[in-house]
Amino acid sequence: MALGWEDIRAEVLRRIEARHWAPGTLIPTEEALAEELGCARTTVNRALRDLAAAGLLERRRKAGTRVALHPVRRARFDIPVTRLEIEGRGQSYAFHLIEERRAEPPPAVASLFRSLPGVPLLRLRGLHLADNRPAIYEERWLDPAVLPEPAPDFRRISPNEWLVSHVPWTGGDIVFSAANASPEEADILGCAPGAALFLCERVTEAEGRPITSVRLLHAPGYRLRADL
Repeated sequence: MALGWEDIRAEVLRRIEARHWAPGTLIPTEEALAEELGCARTTVNRALRDLAAAGLLERRRKAGTRVALHPVRRARFDIPVTRLEIEGRGQSYAFHLIEERRAEPPPAVASLFRSLPGVPLLRLRGLHLADNRPAIYEERWLDPAVLPEPAPDFRRISPNEWLVSHVPWTGGDIVFSAANASPEEADILGCAPGAALFLCERVTEAEGRPITSVRLLHAPGYRLRADL
């Protein structure tokens, strides 16, 4: 059975921890590792990128990949399934789809997706509820190319849960900040206009290609918790 990227990652990590490759050592090329381990070069590339993101490898174009001299632990964030997150707190969950349509994105989003003028993306807006109370307001742009035929029914499953379950991702970007609720957002989340809200803006990619861009506004009282 062909090895997956997680298997390659585990083997590379084993060699690092066993000091087969000491800190600062230039490790074999992707081609050499792929031949030795009997897998595709892209599989090795995925494993090495993951270890580099974790701070265990240093990768430089045309200079190869080395074991980090001073490994740094970096914060890693998994994309949670909102339903499971809410149910894990002992609350009932529901999702209300507010809008689903194909539309030409604004310039900032079009630039992110490298879309041509006039090429539509899928625009999705929805509300996640906990115990029938507003919890998270979601505004999302999605590349329609990732959807199967027939497309999923986002009235039955949230875009968040469908994407996490069906579309592999390899990277992206995430920003946390505070935002004041606009009148429309306040009406959706059941809070006062101008109320301070926790905002998460996330872009998810697969092999460098954006899949989705989402803006998540949490109702007042939300607290972020992460393991170190």
